[in-house]
Amino acid sequence: MTQELITSATVITPQELLEHWQGHRRVTRRTIEAFPETELFTFSVGGMRPFAELALEMFNMGNPGIDGIITGQWKPYGEQETVSAPKTKEALLYLWDELTEKLNRLWPQIKPERFHEVELAFGQWEGTIQFLLFYFIDNEIHHRAQGFVYLRALGIEPPHFWDRS
Repeated sequence: MTQELITSATVITPQELLEHWQGHRRVTRRTIEAFPETELFTFSVGGMRPFAELALEMFNMGNPGIDGIITGQWKPYGEQETVSAPKTKEALLYLWDELTEKLNRLWPQIKPERFHEVELAFGQWEGTIQFLLFYFIDNEIHHRAQGFVYLRALGIEPPHFWDRS
């Protein structure tokens, strides 16, 4: 595939893709904020993990994920460097905000052709970089939906999923 074909077939720019992801991250942040402190770390439905654990999984994909995209170096999932599990909502939101800034800072280093390169992320998921990014986003949406179920079970209205501002 030539660069000319890639360019003429562009539907979304890299910056638009980052904004799309960051929009989902803003909704997920509001989801974290909506939880009462205790329930964020303890409440679950049907044997699913508490939302704090799900949010930490999202962090543990996105944080080393952006590093892998930039460097081409991927450690197996679960073996990559992760932070210890936060014990408070404030600490979880701090991690979330750190990753938001890191994504904004590192994203411009991704060359447009990199999005079409194939890699084996975390020793498990093979695909183009754009596929892997969509996987990260889809995983976040999936787990955020679990958080919405938890909030509704707690009698709390979740944030509007369409408001990504």
